[in-house]
Amino acid sequence: MHKFRELKVWQRAMDFTVKVYELTAQFPKSEQFGLVSQLRRAATSIPLNIAEGAGAGSDAEFRRFLSIAARSGYEIMTGLEISQRLGYANEEQGKPFLAEVDEIVGMLVGLMRKLESKTSRRP
Repeated sequence: MHKFRELKVWQRAMDFTVKVYELTAQFPKSEQFGLVSQLRRAATSIPLNIAEGAGAGSDAEFRRFLSIAARSGYEIMTGLEISQRLGYANEEQGKPFLAEVDEIVGMLVGLMRKLESKTSRRP
């Protein structure tokens, strides 16, 4: 069992999720059940999967949940780019979001590698 609240990646993902909610609140009402919902679900998926994986019984299972969280990050990247193309977010708004989610995905990948090396060192 891992203490997910102590993980920097979980903390960053929580803060990022709030930012995604704030950004998407400005999107057109017609997107409430489309892009807004998709981006919010993908954003919440990151810290939720980190927490769920931290409670898993093994490092291998934790890595699996971290992988799901990372894939949600890629989903957000694409959703943000779609938002920019549709004019819901300009480049000035979108660029910091894309950079932040990229950093979060990098942190997730780093944690997965750390868990993998820890597992491979066991007899």
